[in-house]
Amino acid sequence: MKKALIVEDNPDNLRLMTYILQREGYEILSADSGEQGAKTAVSTPLDLIIMDIMLPGIDGMESTRRIRASNSMGNPPIIAMTSYAMRGDREKIMAAGCNGYIEKPIDPLRVMTEIKKIIQREET
Repeated sequence: MKKALIVEDNPDNLRLMTYILQREGYEILSADSGEQGAKTAVSTPLDLIIMDIMLPGIDGMESTRRIRASNSMGNPPIIAMTSYAMRGDREKIMAAGCNGYIEKPIDPLRVMTEIKKIIQREET
């Protein structure tokens, strides 16, 4: 079974993303802070990480940098999830080490299509 980590501090968004990914066959781990997310990611083999950007403590970009710097569990796709849509934010998120970007609010009908596109792009 594929394993995904969702790093999200909003319980509603966490429930929605958990539901969506479980329907796609993922076993779900979760973290509600950037620090906890980074610790989990560097100690657990994962197939996918969904990373909120605005988190308590260290933000999602710093958490992503720590995961990428460790590289102890391979190089799973990290997809940012954020309500930020300002000019330049996408570039900053990608520069931090994310492979893709999903905007909030989460659209359950589109989110898995976007995730699959990002994963497929990274595999080629």
